[in-house]
Amino acid sequence: MSRIGRLPVPIPAGVTVEVKDGNVVSVKGAKGTIERTMPAEMGIEVKDNEVVVTRPNDLKKNKALHGLTRSLINNMVIGAHQGFTKTLEINGVGYRANKQGKKLVLSLGYSHPVEMEDPEGIETKVEDNKIIVSGISKEKVGQYAAEIRGKRPPEPYKGKGIKYDYEVIRRKEGKTGKK
Repeated sequence: MSRIGRLPVPIPAGVTVEVKDGNVVSVKGAKGTIERTMPAEMGIEVKDNEVVVTRPNDLKKNKALHGLTRSLINNMVIGAHQGFTKTLEINGVGYRANKQGKKLVLSLGYSHPVEMEDPEGIETKVEDNKIIVSGISKEKVGQYAAEIRGKRPPEPYKGKGIKYDYEVIRRKEGKTGKK
């Protein structure tokens, strides 16, 4: 039995979970509504404020899908209830970020400013040298944060670039001259 898959997903107060035909799971909460089609093989039931995921047999594919389905539903419930955030830090002289409506404008040492449009359901805030990406979908928040970081990843010599707030940049020593 999958250790993750067999755990029931608790449903907090103020969140409703519906399982429609075709294994479409819909979660409504304070932050919004998320809908996702789950694998057809998995059995999904809502009982006594918990979501229980079951699998039909012990085939390797079904074992893998069991834990995945449970994790996806759990992330949907957490996202609808409290949302997800990722914080990025900008380090470097002249590197900065600004918000212009739904656009994030980054000055990253290129000859032009880098403009990024916020995807639907994702919100960004800029505070000093920090960019805060938030939304109800863990997948979309993580993807957009990775795209922002990808515009100028941190480099190991001076530590300049965009990094996650929890990320530690391993610094390297520069060149040394011959004598």
